[in-house]
Amino acid sequence: MDFSYSEEQQMLQESVQKFVQKNYDFDTRNKIIASEKGYSEENWSLFSELGWLTVPFAEEDGGFGGSAVDLMVMMEEFGKVMLVEPFVANAVLCGGLISLLGSEDQKAELISQIMEGKLQLALAAAETGSRYNLASVSTAASTEGDNLVLSGKKVVVINGAHADKLLVVAREAGDVRDRSGVSVFLLDRETEGVTTHPYTTVDGRKAAEITFKNVKVPAAARLGAKGEALAALETVVDRAALASAAEAVGALESLLRKTVEYSKTRKQFGTSISTFQVLQHRMVDMFIECQLARSIVIMAAMKLDSSDSDAEKAKAVSAAKSRVGHAIYKVGQEAIQIHGGIGMTEELDVGHLFKRVTALDILFGDEDYHIQRFAAL
Repeated sequence: MDFSYSEEQQMLQESVQKFVQKNYDFDTRNKIIASEKGYSEENWSLFSELGWLTVPFAEEDGGFGGSAVDLMVMMEEFGKVMLVEPFVANAVLCGGLISLLGSEDQKAELISQIMEGKLQLALAAAETGSRYNLASVSTAASTEGDNLVLSGKKVVVINGAHADKLLVVAREAGDVRDRSGVSVFLLDRETEGVTTHPYTTVDGRKAAEITFKNVKVPAAARLGAKGEALAALETVVDRAALASAAEAVGALESLLRKTVEYSKTRKQFGTSISTFQVLQHRMVDMFIECQLARSIVIMAAMKLDSSDSDAEKAKAVSAAKSRVGHAIYKVGQEAIQIHGGIGMTEELDVGHLFKRVTALDILFGDEDYHIQRFAAL
Protein backbone atom coordinates (compact mmCIF):
# COMPACT_ATOMS: atom_id res chain seq x y z
CA MET A 1 0.00 0.00 0.00
CA ASP A 2 1.30 3.47 -0.95
CA PHE A 3 1.44 5.86 2.03
CA SER A 4 3.28 8.66 0.20
CA TYR A 5 1.58 12.03 -0.22
CA SER A 6 0.44 13.29 -3.60
CA GLU A 7 2.10 16.33 -5.15
CA GLU A 8 -0.81 18.54 -4.04
CA GLN A 9 -0.58 17.21 -0.48
CA GLN A 10 3.16 17.84 -0.38
CA MET A 11 2.56 21.41 -1.53
CA LEU A 12 -0.10 21.85 1.13
CA GLN A 13 2.27 20.51 3.79
CA GLU A 14 5.09 22.81 2.66
CA SER A 15 2.72 25.78 2.69
CA VAL A 16 1.77 25.16 6.32
CA GLN A 17 5.38 24.46 7.32
CA LYS A 18 6.58 27.75 5.84
CA PHE A 19 3.86 29.69 7.65
CA VAL A 20 4.46 28.18 11.09
CA GLN A 21 8.24 28.47 10.82
CA LYS A 22 8.02 32.15 9.88
CA ASN A 23 5.00 33.39 11.83
CA TYR A 24 4.17 31.05 14.72
CA ASP A 25 6.97 30.76 17.23
CA PHE A 26 6.26 30.08 20.91
CA ASP A 27 6.35 33.75 21.98
CA THR A 28 3.99 34.77 19.18
CA ARG A 29 1.55 32.04 20.20
CA ASN A 30 1.60 33.23 23.81
CA LYS A 31 0.72 36.76 22.69
CA ILE A 32 -2.17 35.43 20.62
CA ILE A 33 -3.52 33.42 23.57
CA ALA A 34 -3.33 36.50 25.79
CA SER A 35 -5.44 38.55 23.35
CA GLU A 36 -9.16 39.05 23.90
CA LYS A 37 -10.31 36.69 21.14
CA GLY A 38 -7.61 34.11 21.69
CA TYR A 39 -6.76 33.84 18.02
CA SER A 40 -5.24 36.12 15.38
CA GLU A 41 -7.68 37.68 12.91
CA GLU A 42 -4.68 38.47 10.70
CA ASN A 43 -3.71 34.80 10.64
CA TRP A 44 -7.30 33.80 9.92
CA SER A 45 -7.42 36.10 6.90
CA LEU A 46 -4.13 34.64 5.73
CA PHE A 47 -5.53 31.11 6.07
CA SER A 48 -8.29 32.14 3.70
CA GLU A 49 -5.86 33.71 1.22
CA LEU A 50 -3.72 30.56 1.24
CA GLY A 51 -6.78 28.40 0.59
CA TRP A 52 -6.49 26.40 3.81
CA LEU A 53 -10.11 27.06 4.79
CA THR A 54 -11.23 25.30 1.59
CA VAL A 55 -9.44 22.03 2.44
CA PRO A 56 -12.25 20.32 4.43
CA PHE A 57 -14.86 21.04 1.75
CA ALA A 58 -15.71 18.96 -1.32
CA GLU A 59 -15.28 20.38 -4.81
CA GLU A 60 -19.06 20.62 -5.32
CA ASP A 61 -19.13 23.03 -2.37
CA GLY A 62 -16.30 25.06 -3.87
CA GLY A 63 -13.62 23.46 -1.73
CA PHE A 64 -10.21 21.87 -2.20
CA GLY A 65 -11.56 18.33 -2.26
CA GLY A 66 -12.57 17.37 1.26
CA SER A 67 -10.08 14.50 1.63
CA ALA A 68 -9.43 13.26 5.17
CA VAL A 69 -5.77 12.74 4.25
CA ASP A 70 -5.51 16.40 3.16
CA LEU A 71 -6.98 17.41 6.51
CA MET A 72 -4.55 15.13 8.37
CA VAL A 73 -1.57 16.71 6.57
CA MET A 74 -2.58 20.17 7.78
CA MET A 75 -3.51 19.21 11.32
CA GLU A 76 -0.23 17.42 11.94
CA GLU A 77 1.69 20.59 11.09
CA PHE A 78 -0.70 22.70 13.19
CA GLY A 79 -0.08 20.38 16.12
CA LYS A 80 3.67 20.88 16.03
CA VAL A 81 3.25 24.57 16.99
CA MET A 82 0.02 24.24 19.04
CA LEU A 83 -1.90 26.50 16.66
CA VAL A 84 -4.89 28.05 18.46
CA GLU A 85 -6.91 29.48 15.55
CA PRO A 86 -10.36 27.77 15.51
CA PHE A 87 -9.86 25.76 12.31
CA VAL A 88 -11.62 22.59 13.49
CA ALA A 89 -14.50 24.47 15.13
CA ASN A 90 -15.22 26.49 11.99
CA ALA A 91 -14.27 24.51 8.91
CA VAL A 92 -14.46 20.89 10.10
CA LEU A 93 -17.32 20.79 12.61
CA CYS A 94 -19.67 23.59 11.55
CA GLY A 95 -18.66 23.60 7.90
CA GLY A 96 -19.08 19.84 7.76
CA LEU A 97 -22.58 19.96 9.26
CA ILE A 98 -23.68 22.70 6.88
CA SER A 99 -22.33 20.70 3.95
CA LEU A 100 -24.20 17.54 5.01
CA LEU A 101 -27.47 19.03 6.29
CA GLY A 102 -27.85 22.46 4.73
CA SER A 103 -30.12 23.34 1.84
CA GLU A 104 -28.55 24.58 -1.38
CA ASP A 105 -29.30 28.17 -0.36
CA GLN A 106 -27.82 27.68 3.12
CA LYS A 107 -24.67 26.07 1.71
CA ALA A 108 -24.23 28.76 -0.94
CA GLU A 109 -24.52 31.51 1.66
CA LEU A 110 -22.58 30.04 4.58
CA ILE A 111 -19.81 27.86 3.13
CA SER A 112 -18.49 30.65 0.94
CA GLN A 113 -18.28 32.92 3.99
CA ILE A 114 -16.41 30.24 5.94
CA MET A 115 -13.88 29.73 3.15
CA GLU A 116 -13.42 33.50 2.81
CA GLY A 117 -12.72 33.78 6.54
CA LYS A 118 -15.66 36.15 7.04
CA LEU A 119 -17.77 33.98 9.34
CA GLN A 120 -16.92 32.56 12.77
CA LEU A 121 -19.01 29.57 13.87
CA ALA A 122 -19.22 27.28 16.88
CA LEU A 123 -20.98 23.95 17.43
CA ALA A 124 -22.99 23.81 20.66
CA ALA A 125 -23.46 20.06 21.13
CA ALA A 126 -21.99 18.74 24.42
CA GLU A 127 -24.02 18.83 27.62
CA THR A 128 -23.30 18.08 31.26
CA GLY A 129 -23.31 14.32 31.70
CA SER A 130 -23.50 13.47 27.99
CA ARG A 131 -20.08 11.71 28.16
CA TYR A 132 -19.36 11.86 24.40
CA ASN A 133 -22.79 10.40 23.57
CA LEU A 134 -24.06 12.65 20.79
CA ALA A 135 -27.58 11.27 21.18
CA SER A 136 -27.68 12.47 24.80
CA VAL A 137 -29.47 15.77 24.19
CA SER A 138 -31.72 17.40 26.78
CA THR A 139 -31.76 20.88 25.21
CA ALA A 140 -35.34 21.13 23.96
CA ALA A 141 -36.75 22.65 20.78
CA SER A 142 -40.51 23.06 21.19
CA THR A 143 -42.92 24.41 18.59
CA GLU A 144 -44.60 27.74 19.26
CA GLY A 145 -46.63 28.95 16.29
CA ASP A 146 -44.34 29.43 13.30
CA ASN A 147 -41.25 29.41 15.51
CA LEU A 148 -39.30 27.00 17.67
CA VAL A 149 -38.23 27.78 21.22
CA LEU A 150 -34.84 26.51 22.44
CA SER A 151 -34.13 25.95 26.12
CA GLY A 152 -31.11 24.25 27.66
CA LYS A 153 -27.40 24.53 28.35
CA LYS A 154 -24.31 23.57 26.34
CA VAL A 155 -20.78 23.11 27.68
CA VAL A 156 -17.28 23.21 26.19
CA VAL A 157 -18.37 25.14 23.11
CA ILE A 158 -15.05 25.66 21.32
CA ASN A 159 -14.93 29.15 19.77
CA GLY A 160 -18.29 29.85 21.40
CA ALA A 161 -17.15 33.06 23.05
CA HIS A 162 -16.58 34.97 19.80
CA ALA A 163 -18.54 33.09 17.15
CA ASP A 164 -20.88 35.12 14.93
CA LYS A 165 -23.33 32.23 14.69
CA LEU A 166 -23.98 29.02 16.59
CA LEU A 167 -25.04 25.58 15.40
CA VAL A 168 -27.17 24.32 18.28
CA VAL A 169 -28.02 20.65 18.72
CA ALA A 170 -31.49 20.33 20.26
CA ARG A 171 -34.15 17.66 20.69
CA GLU A 172 -37.53 18.02 18.98
CA ALA A 173 -38.89 14.61 19.97
CA GLY A 174 -38.16 11.50 22.02
CA ASP A 175 -36.38 10.83 25.29
CA VAL A 176 -33.00 12.23 26.28
CA ARG A 177 -30.88 9.48 24.66
CA ASP A 178 -33.08 8.48 21.72
CA ARG A 179 -31.27 8.47 18.38
CA SER A 180 -34.24 10.02 16.61
CA GLY A 181 -35.60 13.49 17.27
CA VAL A 182 -32.26 15.38 17.25
CA SER A 183 -32.02 18.52 15.08
CA VAL A 184 -29.46 21.26 14.45
CA PHE A 185 -30.39 24.95 14.38
CA LEU A 186 -28.43 27.95 13.13
CA LEU A 187 -28.76 31.20 15.08
CA ASP A 188 -26.88 34.38 15.88
CA ARG A 189 -24.92 34.28 19.12
CA GLU A 190 -26.43 37.64 20.08
CA THR A 191 -30.00 36.32 19.83
CA GLU A 192 -32.21 37.29 22.78
CA GLY A 193 -32.13 34.61 25.46
CA VAL A 194 -28.63 33.38 24.64
CA THR A 195 -26.16 33.82 27.52
CA THR A 196 -22.46 33.13 26.97
CA HIS A 197 -19.94 32.43 29.75
CA PRO A 198 -16.46 32.42 28.13
CA TYR A 199 -13.32 30.86 29.57
CA THR A 200 -9.85 29.67 28.55
CA THR A 201 -9.17 25.94 28.51
CA VAL A 202 -6.08 24.35 30.04
CA ASP A 203 -4.31 24.32 26.66
CA GLY A 204 -5.01 27.96 25.83
CA ARG A 205 -8.07 27.71 23.62
CA LYS A 206 -11.18 29.83 24.05
CA ALA A 207 -14.41 28.03 24.90
CA ALA A 208 -17.73 28.85 26.52
CA GLU A 209 -20.73 27.55 28.40
CA ILE A 210 -23.86 28.77 26.64
CA THR A 211 -27.35 28.89 28.11
CA PHE A 212 -30.50 29.12 25.99
CA LYS A 213 -33.59 30.44 27.74
CA ASN A 214 -36.74 30.56 25.62
CA VAL A 215 -34.75 31.43 22.50
CA LYS A 216 -37.07 31.87 19.51
CA VAL A 217 -35.85 30.75 16.10
CA PRO A 218 -37.77 30.31 12.84
CA ALA A 219 -38.28 26.80 11.45
CA ALA A 220 -36.12 27.86 8.50
CA ALA A 221 -33.14 27.98 10.91
CA ARG A 222 -33.19 24.18 11.08
CA LEU A 223 -30.50 22.39 9.07
CA GLY A 224 -31.90 19.34 7.32
CA ALA A 225 -35.04 17.36 8.12
CA LYS A 226 -36.75 17.55 11.50
CA GLY A 227 -35.20 15.21 14.08
CA GLU A 228 -32.80 13.50 11.66
CA ALA A 229 -29.47 15.22 12.31
CA LEU A 230 -27.73 12.63 14.48
CA ALA A 231 -26.11 10.57 11.71
CA ALA A 232 -24.59 13.67 10.10
CA LEU A 233 -23.46 14.90 13.51
CA GLU A 234 -21.68 11.59 14.20
CA THR A 235 -19.98 11.68 10.79
CA VAL A 236 -18.70 15.21 11.33
CA VAL A 237 -17.52 14.57 14.90
CA ASP A 238 -15.63 11.47 13.71
CA ARG A 239 -13.88 13.63 11.14
CA ALA A 240 -13.04 16.17 13.84
CA ALA A 241 -11.77 13.33 16.07
CA LEU A 242 -9.42 12.27 13.28
CA ALA A 243 -8.26 15.89 12.92
CA SER A 244 -7.55 16.12 16.66
CA ALA A 245 -5.65 12.81 16.55
CA ALA A 246 -3.50 14.12 13.68
CA GLU A 247 -2.91 17.34 15.60
CA ALA A 248 -1.83 15.29 18.61
CA VAL A 249 0.63 13.34 16.43
CA GLY A 250 2.27 16.60 15.39
CA ALA A 251 2.48 17.78 18.99
CA LEU A 252 3.94 14.43 20.10
CA GLU A 253 6.63 14.68 17.44
CA SER A 254 7.54 18.11 18.80
CA LEU A 255 7.70 16.70 22.33
CA LEU A 256 10.01 13.93 21.15
CA ARG A 257 12.29 16.27 19.21
CA LYS A 258 12.55 18.77 22.05
CA THR A 259 13.24 16.03 24.59
CA VAL A 260 16.07 14.58 22.50
CA GLU A 261 17.56 18.06 22.01
CA TYR A 262 17.34 18.81 25.73
CA SER A 263 19.02 15.52 26.64
CA LYS A 264 22.01 16.52 24.52
CA THR A 265 22.49 19.83 26.36
CA ARG A 266 21.56 18.86 29.94
CA LYS A 267 24.62 17.63 31.81
CA GLN A 268 24.82 15.44 34.89
CA PHE A 269 27.95 13.91 36.44
CA GLY A 270 30.04 15.81 33.89
CA THR A 271 28.36 14.41 30.78
CA SER A 272 25.16 14.98 28.79
CA ILE A 273 22.24 12.84 29.91
CA SER A 274 21.79 11.68 26.30
CA THR A 275 24.67 9.26 26.92
CA PHE A 276 22.74 7.44 29.68
CA GLN A 277 21.55 4.17 28.23
CA VAL A 278 18.37 4.02 30.28
CA LEU A 279 17.30 7.45 28.93
CA GLN A 280 18.22 6.40 25.40
CA HIS A 281 15.88 3.42 25.76
CA ARG A 282 13.09 5.65 27.04
CA MET A 283 13.47 8.06 24.13
CA VAL A 284 13.47 5.16 21.68
CA ASP A 285 10.18 4.04 23.23
CA MET A 286 8.86 7.58 22.69
CA PHE A 287 9.88 7.40 19.03
CA ILE A 288 8.12 4.06 18.60
CA GLU A 289 4.92 5.42 20.16
CA CYS A 290 5.00 8.43 17.81
CA GLN A 291 5.44 6.20 14.77
CA LEU A 292 2.65 3.85 15.81
CA ALA A 293 0.32 6.79 16.42
CA ARG A 294 1.11 8.39 13.07
CA SER A 295 0.65 5.12 11.19
CA ILE A 296 -2.80 4.43 12.61
CA VAL A 297 -3.94 8.01 11.94
CA ILE A 298 -2.90 7.61 8.30
CA MET A 299 -4.86 4.35 8.19
CA ALA A 300 -7.96 6.00 9.64
CA ALA A 301 -7.73 8.92 7.20
CA MET A 302 -7.49 6.56 4.25
CA LYS A 303 -10.43 4.59 5.62
CA LEU A 304 -12.56 7.75 5.83
CA ASP A 305 -11.73 8.47 2.19
CA SER A 306 -12.70 4.93 1.12
CA SER A 307 -16.06 3.45 0.16
CA ASP A 308 -16.24 1.31 3.32
CA SER A 309 -19.34 1.28 5.49
CA ASP A 310 -19.99 3.93 8.13
CA ALA A 311 -19.40 1.35 10.85
CA GLU A 312 -15.96 0.45 9.48
CA LYS A 313 -15.04 4.12 9.24
CA ALA A 314 -16.16 4.73 12.82
CA LYS A 315 -14.10 1.74 14.00
CA ALA A 316 -11.02 3.12 12.23
CA VAL A 317 -11.44 6.51 13.92
CA SER A 318 -11.87 4.89 17.34
CA ALA A 319 -8.81 2.70 16.76
CA ALA A 320 -6.76 5.78 15.88
CA LYS A 321 -8.07 7.92 18.73
CA SER A 322 -7.47 5.21 21.34
CA ARG A 323 -3.95 4.44 20.05
CA VAL A 324 -3.06 8.13 19.97
CA GLY A 325 -4.44 8.49 23.49
CA HIS A 326 -2.06 5.75 24.64
CA ALA A 327 0.85 7.52 22.91
CA ILE A 328 -0.12 10.82 24.54
CA TYR A 329 0.16 9.23 27.98
CA LYS A 330 3.49 7.52 27.27
CA VAL A 331 5.26 10.28 25.31
CA GLY A 332 3.88 13.13 27.39
CA GLN A 333 4.87 11.56 30.70
CA GLU A 334 8.36 10.67 29.48
CA ALA A 335 8.96 14.14 28.07
CA ILE A 336 8.13 15.77 31.40
CA GLN A 337 10.12 13.21 33.41
CA ILE A 338 13.27 13.60 31.30
CA HIS A 339 13.05 17.39 31.40
CA GLY A 340 12.46 17.38 35.14
CA GLY A 341 10.94 20.37 36.93
CA ILE A 342 11.71 22.78 34.09
CA GLY A 343 9.30 20.81 31.91
CA MET A 344 6.30 22.24 33.77
CA THR A 345 7.33 25.90 33.79
CA GLU A 346 5.38 28.51 31.82
CA GLU A 347 8.56 29.68 30.11
CA LEU A 348 9.24 26.36 28.35
CA ASP A 349 7.01 25.12 25.54
CA VAL A 350 7.26 21.47 26.61
CA GLY A 351 4.79 21.98 29.44
CA HIS A 352 2.38 23.70 27.04
CA LEU A 353 2.70 20.84 24.58
CA PHE A 354 1.91 18.41 27.39
CA LYS A 355 -1.24 20.36 28.26
CA ARG A 356 -2.25 20.48 24.61
CA VAL A 357 -1.95 16.74 24.00
CA THR A 358 -3.75 16.01 27.27
CA ALA A 359 -6.67 18.19 26.13
CA LEU A 360 -6.63 16.58 22.67
CA ASP A 361 -6.88 13.15 24.29
CA ILE A 362 -10.14 14.16 25.97
CA LEU A 363 -11.56 16.06 22.99
CA PHE A 364 -14.17 14.02 21.04
CA GLY A 365 -13.64 10.99 23.27
CA ASP A 366 -10.70 9.78 25.34
CA GLU A 367 -8.80 6.49 25.04
CA ASP A 368 -11.14 4.50 27.27
CA TYR A 369 -14.26 5.73 25.46
CA HIS A 370 -12.95 4.83 22.03
CA ILE A 371 -11.77 1.38 23.13
CA GLN A 372 -15.31 0.67 24.36
CA ARG A 373 -16.80 2.15 21.18
CA PHE A 374 -14.53 0.05 18.97
CA ALA A 375 -15.56 -3.10 20.82
CA ALA A 376 -19.25 -2.22 20.48
CA LEU A 377 -19.18 -1.52 16.73
